[in-house]
Amino acid sequence: MIWWTRFVYAVAHGPSKMNLLTLVQQQRQRFVGTISHSIRATNNPKLMKKPLKGRFQAITLTDSALQRAKELLNQEPKAIGLRIGVRTRGCNGLSYTLAFCTEKEKGDEVVEQDGVKIFIDRKAQLTLLGSEMHFQKTLISSEFIFNNPNVRGTCGCGESFSV
Repeated sequence: MIWWTRFVYAVAHGPSKMNLLTLVQQQRQRFVGTISHSIRATNNPKLMKKPLKGRFQAITLTDSALQRAKELLNQEPKAIGLRIGVRTRGCNGLSYTLAFCTEKEKGDEVVEQDGVKIFIDRKAQLTLLGSEMHFQKTLISSEFIFNNPNVRGTCGCGESFSV
């Protein structure tokens, strides 16, 4: 706060440009020095191996999606969860893939909700970030629906999307 007082005093009393410029440069150097001292890299192997914990899960499941996922997993004894991914397909670029997962692959993001494990493919993690998976059953269809905040456009039939 001292720098602000000096700055206000300098402006009020009309210093030369050189004095004002010098004052601003000094304060900038102090600020940059303070910031750079507070940022440190680590070489501690224990800290480097820990994944970063976010504030929210990569994907959440609604109650209907949880119930349907549990039903599907009970029918497939070898499955340890569901794998969600995206692949290039359709008229708008990408479409979702959903399959049984029998083992965790390298780079998978694992989300567990009420006993249901969802394995998100490494290539789909940024695309699905913050999504909600819902299950809807009507007279003519039953399907998982993804409410994805990253989607910028969809095709007319709703099978593909772009981010």
